[in-house]
Amino acid sequence: MELAIFGIITGFISGFFGVGGGMILVPLLLMSGFVMKEAVAISVMQMVFSSIYGSFLNAKKAKEVLKDGTIIGIGGFIGGLQSGFIVSNVSNEFLQYLFILILVFSIVRIFYSPASQEAQPKSQNRFILLIIGFFIGIVAMSIGVGGSILLTPILVGFLKYDLKMATALGLFFVIFSSIAGFISQSLQGLMLYQEGAIVGIASLIGVYFGIKAKNLTKATSYKKFILLLNIVILIAMLYKTI
Repeated sequence: MELAIFGIITGFISGFFGVGGGMILVPLLLMSGFVMKEAVAISVMQMVFSSIYGSFLNAKKAKEVLKDGTIIGIGGFIGGLQSGFIVSNVSNEFLQYLFILILVFSIVRIFYSPASQEAQPKSQNRFILLIIGFFIGIVAMSIGVGGSILLTPILVGFLKYDLKMATALGLFFVIFSSIAGFISQSLQGLMLYQEGAIVGIASLIGVYFGIKAKNLTKATSYKKFILLLNIVILIAMLYKTI
């Protein structure tokens, strides 16, 4: 029951903020007694469920960015395949500190970026998008997040995407990175299938309502919600780590 509740909460966060859900699920699991590597495994499996369903619901509004999303996603898939090796060879503490550093980067980058862009983003170099996806895939799957926590600040701050569009693209990216992470960590014997399935199936309920709420929220308010979420999670991770 506890895992199902975590799934619904995570699903709503995933749909509303366009994230894989790991940024909220990992701290929840750590506080419930799971160690970092177990939390990462459950989170990766949950993201496969939430990202596919969320991207399906986002399809009509996000279709104009799916071209860039596919290129970044392919890079993320290749990068995500390396995560099992990385998780197997570093400590739980290292992964937690890496998580904290990424949260700080995300908060700073989004804070200094506009909530909406007046102009449409220019066509991007495909090789650069592929490389961005590759490195985000490696890092994200190693700490149990989908990658949009890193991708969204880059899309908004450097590539000039609208914030809501960037989060839709970020959730689409999570499909690629989470499937690769699931394969990689399964091959390494790290996956918790039963716990991951419970959280993942329950998350579908939350995803549906999260996307509904996102479409009703103004851009300026949406930016504030994203910053608030990141700050709350950062505090929780610092509390757990320190």
